[in-house]
Amino acid sequence: MRILIDGLNEEKFKRPLQLITNLFFEEPEVAFRREDAMPEAEVVFTVIHEDSVSVKAALTADGLAYQAAYEKSLPECLTDKEVSKTIKKAVSHAYLTVLQQWTGIIQKWGILTGVRPTKLLHKSLQHGETMDNAHKMLAEEYLITPEKIQLMQEIVDRQLLAIPDLYHLRDEVSIYIGIPFCPTKCAYCTFPAYAINGRQGSVNSFLGGLHFEMREIGRWLKENGVKITTVYYGGGTPTSITAQEMDMLYEEMYTSFPDVKNIREITVEAGRPDTITSEKLDVLNKWNIDRISINPQSYIQETLKAIGRHHTVEETIEKYHLARSQGMNNINMDLIIGLPGEGAKEFQHTLDETKKLMPESLTVHTLSFKRASEMTKNKEKYKVAGREEIEEMMNLAEEWTADHGYHPYYLYRQKNILGNLENVGYALPGQESLYNILIMEELQTIIGLGCGASSKFIHPVTGAITHFANPKDPKSYNDSFKEYTEKKISMLKEIFHQESSLA
Repeated sequence: MRILIDGLNEEKFKRPLQLITNLFFEEPEVAFRREDAMPEAEVVFTVIHEDSVSVKAALTADGLAYQAAYEKSLPECLTDKEVSKTIKKAVSHAYLTVLQQWTGIIQKWGILTGVRPTKLLHKSLQHGETMDNAHKMLAEEYLITPEKIQLMQEIVDRQLLAIPDLYHLRDEVSIYIGIPFCPTKCAYCTFPAYAINGRQGSVNSFLGGLHFEMREIGRWLKENGVKITTVYYGGGTPTSITAQEMDMLYEEMYTSFPDVKNIREITVEAGRPDTITSEKLDVLNKWNIDRISINPQSYIQETLKAIGRHHTVEETIEKYHLARSQGMNNINMDLIIGLPGEGAKEFQHTLDETKKLMPESLTVHTLSFKRASEMTKNKEKYKVAGREEIEEMMNLAEEWTADHGYHPYYLYRQKNILGNLENVGYALPGQESLYNILIMEELQTIIGLGCGASSKFIHPVTGAITHFANPKDPKSYNDSFKEYTEKKISMLKEIFHQESSLA
């Protein structure tokens, strides 16, 4: 599919229009100049902005014409950057409208192509908007459908119940600790995750650097009176390392971090059932960690084999019961909609099996074709369901969770996600993951430690986000962890100095 755009500057509008076009077509081309290849459609834009921004879009395709217009007033004293942002939003609004007219496909998330839709609603409510006005803005400016607005509101309400002081946590931090090893690498994965077999030398070197980061960051937090809200061990699979290595790591946490006994939540992803042992569960108990993830993804054995997960369905169930018997009282499980070879029937089977276990929380992911994954590189090998069946599976998940007492409490989206849908975290009341809320809503600084871990430093006044990432491969991390630790401490000094000087 090739769509020719006329009347707009390519440099400014190529990316937003490409992202919207991707919602409708598989690998489309958005062109801004005529070439030998004839376009399947042409869209002509007229943009006028003085006291308001007025955009008209006229699309011609298959001998038919479609038109849309959108106008937005410009408040006084807007910066050039804010005006440019308003124009881009208006262009996106008109463009999405004509594409919907042409294809007959309604995008339930409207012009949103970003990861965190609920941030928009939080921001409006923080600024004093009424719920009705906030919902009207989401519908009129972003073209989000009522059902998705209602989902956003339900999530925001649940988040504020789980963390009543959510808007006032910028004087604290959360910690993400990345362990970049797994038993094998899944076909859909692009996380820093390396098969652990034969890598013990890399593991030892990596853990030495990680302990250093924990000590130095912990020392700075203690010296400056900064509390930790949550700690999250992710990866990779943090339970890929040995029980002894886990024990030493959690001992480092208790030694180095401030006031660990009062940290609100500590989570360890034990996502791969083949990494869970009774000995490792004993270590978690020793350090008072009872929130873990055990991730089936699917209860179809053929699917697990196809995506590179070398555990069995029976092993998932067995390890879940083992964790329960050894005191794990807050277990999350992940499921994925749209895995290769699966349709609504197979996903219903997975939900039926989940009912037998009833974990405290359940994250329902929609498969995303991530650019660097094995699945994306070999798409012809991995056949997935169409848009309508993907939506049917999402509806099954929504109905099942509601029927069994779960409530949605966080949401995020990804590029190239099947059906332009979303990933939703559900939890039984009072069992929400606080870290998941904090990382998604970006209202608190998150310090990333370990290989591939990303930090997000939140400006105390403007809320502006500064990203900083550690190297993704263990060797680069081992060569430079001291440098990266010093850089993060420097960024912490800048943020918390600003905060204290404004207090």
